[in-house]
Amino acid sequence: MKADRNRALLVEADELGHEARAANDDHAQLKLWLRMLACTTQIEDEIKRRLRERFGISLARFDYMAQLHRMPDGMRMKELSRCLMVTGGNVTGLTDELEREGLVLRQASAEDRRAWILKLTPKGQAAFEAMAREHEAWILELFAGLDERATKQLYTQLGALRVHLLRSRGSEEAN
Repeated sequence: MKADRNRALLVEADELGHEARAANDDHAQLKLWLRMLACTTQIEDEIKRRLRERFGISLARFDYMAQLHRMPDGMRMKELSRCLMVTGGNVTGLTDELEREGLVLRQASAEDRRAWILKLTPKGQAAFEAMAREHEAWILELFAGLDERATKQLYTQLGALRVHLLRSRGSEEAN
């Protein structure tokens, strides 16, 4: 009996993810942080799974292509690395793969011969746009548990939290 109960608790903790760390008497802010982290992890895992199953790509490749899609004139590798918050080596590896597949074009910069400009090829544009349409549908589906009012309210509240975080970071740096 006790082993079954412990097994059930482990399954429940696994399903709760980060939230399993919270105790009933923890501060509401700590519980909220853990719930936000659990939701983000759950959604990201599901998006990764669907991208892999449907298109055979990683979330990193999708994000890479999304950045280039937003910049039709191209981006320097260094800019892309900064936007994706990854190392230049990661961008180079992804670029090599996507270039071999005919999805990305790498051109020397006219202003700086040491720099490369990256662009999606027409094939890359078409592939990304197909993925982006499905990705958007998945996001709508995953957030369908919230009504429109709750979604707008949560969006506004998280925006206020971001402003607070930026201000508190700025005041710490000033000290």
